[in-house]
Amino acid sequence: MGTLLRQLQSRVATVTEVVTKYNKQMLEKNKHYIADNPTPEKCQELSKKLFFTQLASFPVRYQAMLKEIDHLKVKLTHRNDLELEDVGISVLFALECYGWFCVGEIIGRGGTIVGYKV
Repeated sequence: MGTLLRQLQSRVATVTEVVTKYNKQMLEKNKHYIADNPTPEKCQELSKKLFFTQLASFPVRYQAMLKEIDHLKVKLTHRNDLELEDVGISVLFALECYGWFCVGEIIGRGGTIVGYKV
């Protein structure tokens, strides 16, 4: 039992060294993204930049959404020509949406899917 514990400790120490080395390399590589003096004012400025950058990307996202809707309309008008693979992917996507929204809401409110709490 003692040797197993020492082996585990040595492996944890090795992993810790590797992670620390990787973290230092990442910080050194991305040093130009780090604010020199992280004051609350600087954080507010960066927060506003992020917000307005995301806000400026809405028109591009809106155009992409319209393209997707047009593509969906074309698929629905030619629904007799749909392949089984396309229908299967659509069904799986619908099930995934159900899982994320409905089941996530149930679990988030503290309920369970099977009807009883553990």
